[in-house]
Amino acid sequence: MLQSPAPATPPAAAPRAESADFFDGFRGLDWLHLLETWGLKLLAALVIFLVGKWLARKLTAGLERVLGRAHVDSTLIGFLRNVSYAVLLVLVIMTALSALSVPTTSMFAVLGAAGLAVGLALKDSLSNIASGVMLIVLRPFRTGDHVIAAGQEGMVSEVRVFQTTLRAFDGRVIILPNSEITTAPIINYSTLPNRRMEILIGVGYGDDLAKAKRLMLELANAEPKVLDDPAPFVQVANLGESSVDLKLFAYATNGDFGDAQSNVIEALRNGLIGNGIDIPYPQRDLHVYHRDADGRPIAEILMRSVVDDGDLPEPAKPAS
Repeated sequence: MLQSPAPATPPAAAPRAESADFFDGFRGLDWLHLLETWGLKLLAALVIFLVGKWLARKLTAGLERVLGRAHVDSTLIGFLRNVSYAVLLVLVIMTALSALSVPTTSMFAVLGAAGLAVGLALKDSLSNIASGVMLIVLRPFRTGDHVIAAGQEGMVSEVRVFQTTLRAFDGRVIILPNSEITTAPIINYSTLPNRRMEILIGVGYGDDLAKAKRLMLELANAEPKVLDDPAPFVQVANLGESSVDLKLFAYATNGDFGDAQSNVIEALRNGLIGNGIDIPYPQRDLHVYHRDADGRPIAEILMRSVVDDGDLPEPAKPAS
């Protein structure tokens, strides 16, 4: 019995058919429509970006002029200009991406998360920036003022957004973070034109207080760098252990304060002593007793503490 031959298996042409279908579908796209659509979107996004960037520059320049007319500090003007330009540029980029049908909601979320992470990482720097803006806006001191800030004394050289520079009187340059300045007391000696000196002088309990006060006022008024208005005055400050403390209050301009105070202190010392007023200083009296309570000489007790009894000389026998 003859058997019919088995049918031949067709060649594996499925992958080629699938690729053919893919390319056929790719060829079936309306390329003209796609080019027109995406071309218009790209053109619109480019126009939005260029025009938005131009507007951002114009707006920041206008803000700079307005702040300049309001006599805002130049450092703060530059900082606000840069921040406003960056914010406007981000908005322009987001608007251009939305014109390309790019979902911006997720991008805003990513930017927010990134901003939060950067803020946490740079919290100290951001604190310095906020403190710098406060110093520039509130103006507790200006360049050239004599201040004590964060425990450091000197002349203000420069106030920047991140830090403030002081020039100490011994020639040092002190750079302070702004966050430390705003969290500590600030003493500004240059805010008012005049400054008061307070000089404490102790006189003896047996001296004439009225005479001492009169001499102190005369010596203060004789100093040319001491102001006549407000006039100097003297008050009794304290009854100390060894003296009656008198305090002289006198005023001088900020520029003459150091020399005026030094001259007045020297004149008070020489003038009071020259007029018979005692300027006492703490003293201690030491009383040395030569015998103990039993009447024994101290020398004998000290000798017995350093030598043996056998080494002491025999006491002299009375003559018979």
